[in-house]
Amino acid sequence: MVFEILLYALGGITLIQFIYYILIFGRFSFSKSKSATASNIPISVIVCAKNEAENVKKYIPLILEQNYPTFELVLIDDASSDETRDLFEEFEKQDSRVKLVKVDNNEAFWGKKKYALTLGIKASKYEYLLLTDGDCYPTSKNWITEMSTQFTQQKTIVLGYGAYEKVKNSFLNKIIRFETLLTATQYFSWAKIGKPYMAVGRNLAYKKETFFNVRGFMDHMDVRSGDDDLFINQAATSKNTTICFSEDSFTYSEAKKTFKEWFNQKRRHVSTAKHYKGFNKFQLGLFYFSQLSFLFLAIILLAFQYQLMIVAGIILFRYIFAWLSLGFAAKNLKEKDVIYWFPIFEIFLIFTQLNVFISNIFSKPTHWK
Repeated sequence: MVFEILLYALGGITLIQFIYYILIFGRFSFSKSKSATASNIPISVIVCAKNEAENVKKYIPLILEQNYPTFELVLIDDASSDETRDLFEEFEKQDSRVKLVKVDNNEAFWGKKKYALTLGIKASKYEYLLLTDGDCYPTSKNWITEMSTQFTQQKTIVLGYGAYEKVKNSFLNKIIRFETLLTATQYFSWAKIGKPYMAVGRNLAYKKETFFNVRGFMDHMDVRSGDDDLFINQAATSKNTTICFSEDSFTYSEAKKTFKEWFNQKRRHVSTAKHYKGFNKFQLGLFYFSQLSFLFLAIILLAFQYQLMIVAGIILFRYIFAWLSLGFAAKNLKEKDVIYWFPIFEIFLIFTQLNVFISNIFSKPTHWK
């Protein structure tokens, strides 16, 4: 009787997974990037950096080389202790399109990236903003063009893809890129069905008016992180949000090199997600619960060899549709190499996520300093 209940539970969980992977994620996975007519609207590109001297040397020139007629580059130095500010000052002297915003430590907003970004946004002269981080770079000279073409009179928020560089023969790098693929598939898919809930600050665009309509970051200024996802969770709607995932619109950055660094990064992300709207926490929690439950139920039923053929059929069916959905998403986001080891990566992420939840219960993660 117990095993029969577990079998029915496995079937129910598989149905939930099918709804997620095919009916929801499929809205992005099976779609194609749509080309749009170049708008050539003036754009303010905003880069916030803190102690990123080595990166800004390499990456700021790539932004200035963008093939776009009218844009300014707002460089925000968030109280850096290295040469970041000096480098920004040089860029400002050399190029009239560069505007430097210097942020000193403020007792009321000590170390808060949201405070620095707010000053940068206020200093920008154009209505349309395109944001990235100091450790990121565009994949092509058409990055601004690709992201800006998605703006319309109604669509004032554009969610982009912030990818990570590939490192050969690195299991950790593939894990990080697989998780990034899965996360992007989720927020792109929910945006396409009219339920946008997050974005990544590595590649995000929105109208200044949209920012100020929700008082910027004020409603979550006390949360150290979330300048990207908490803002989108508050400001994005089915009417004002769209996505951009053409290859030329991607940005790249270097992934964490150690498991400890990546694990701490995940802890920050999870601690921010608890501030999402109720429905968003529910849909994310249900997806993770279905992943974890499917794994445990499958292991128990296989271990006791209960209705082996039926159980094996359900497991096979689940992995086929999940692999298919993520495979097409990986094709869209140029991450096809990480999908080959999908079952292993998924199991690894499930237990890592469980560890993150437990760790965050007993201690707080560190944030932008």
